[in-house]
Amino acid sequence: MRVLSAVLITLTCILVPVSLITVWVHDIVLDTERYVATVRPLAEDPAVQDAAVKRIGEAAGVRVDGDQVASDLAAWLEAQGLPPRVGTAFKSLGPKIDDVTREAVEKVAGKFVRSDRFADIWTDTNRLAHYSVVHALTGKGRGAVGVDDGTVTLDVGTAVDTVKQQLVDAGIAPAAKIPDVDKQMVLLQSDQLGKIQGVAHLLDVVGNWLPILTVLLGTAGVLLARRRRRALVTVMLGAAGICLIFSIGLVIARHYYLDHLPTAVQSPAAAAAIFDTLLHFLKVSLRTALVLGVVVALGAYLSGAGRLPRAVQGTAERTAGSAARWGSAHGVHTGPVGIFTARYRRWLTIGVLLVLALVFALWNHPTVLTVLLLVLILLAALAVLALLAASGRTTDARSPDDAA
Repeated sequence: MRVLSAVLITLTCILVPVSLITVWVHDIVLDTERYVATVRPLAEDPAVQDAAVKRIGEAAGVRVDGDQVASDLAAWLEAQGLPPRVGTAFKSLGPKIDDVTREAVEKVAGKFVRSDRFADIWTDTNRLAHYSVVHALTGKGRGAVGVDDGTVTLDVGTAVDTVKQQLVDAGIAPAAKIPDVDKQMVLLQSDQLGKIQGVAHLLDVVGNWLPILTVLLGTAGVLLARRRRRALVTVMLGAAGICLIFSIGLVIARHYYLDHLPTAVQSPAAAAAIFDTLLHFLKVSLRTALVLGVVVALGAYLSGAGRLPRAVQGTAERTAGSAARWGSAHGVHTGPVGIFTARYRRWLTIGVLLVLALVFALWNHPTVLTVLLLVLILLAALAVLALLAASGRTTDARSPDDAA
């Protein structure tokens, strides 16, 4: 039994972060509305906006031959009898015409990208592209996001067409003759995408059963252990440690990816923003599991029979007893409630723990703040139970005197 318990505990520690990855795949990647809610803020990210302006400007770029325009104008002026030096001066304006045209395109594109219209297009495009993102990770689905040879691209065709129309409306007539060009904005590129697809497919098959299986394995490991409290401390600290390792691994992976960006990715800053946004939920989940593991392990340890736990428990009991005696001396009595609490305090404590555990399990995407809030509620509940129990003991002690 001892060996089996150790195996189950070890397996639980390893499966905790894997379970969180599974939840991330199902709740973010495979859920359209949650995915859209995750990427929606990217439309207002300065790095993504700058990358979009550049790509839209390139796709909707107005091809005006500044040298030809200046040369034709110079020839016309010379034909009107002006000196040749005037024509030569106008010919030198060719590069300036190109610069002015490019600045006009960038200005229109920038104004559009920073408008609510672009944010709506970004959101709608990503909603339609959800199944293509699933395709990027599992090999299934089609849409505005394309996946080819490890490159994930977003079709910005709607944005390009809108900018082209705005250029025409602004008086830049050549924009109306812009031919259809590549309108893909590269989001991510990785030679390892094929391997990532395999892992994602495996997680998709496992589904949401893995977190439940992990909890059951951990529970079995603790129940089969000879010293259950120590086993609980071990499994929680072990899981927290593995989550910490995974968190560090994500940081390393982020730096490695950004330091080795392929040339197809036009904006490193936009790539970093997209990377951080897509993995935000996973990183929050790992931090939450880490804090939860440490908190539960600390609580299990302090409820034990060691020297420090006994000292903490004794201090708490003495404080509660002093408060109960002070209240009794000032006419504050809990009556039957205090007596009932004193008799069934252990079961009441277990009930509080089970209720809070259920609340945490049903909480939609808990965070570190969720854990801290539940810990504060638990401490407050334990303090109330301690005071009621102490008051009940005081009432029991006074009962014979009152009867006399």
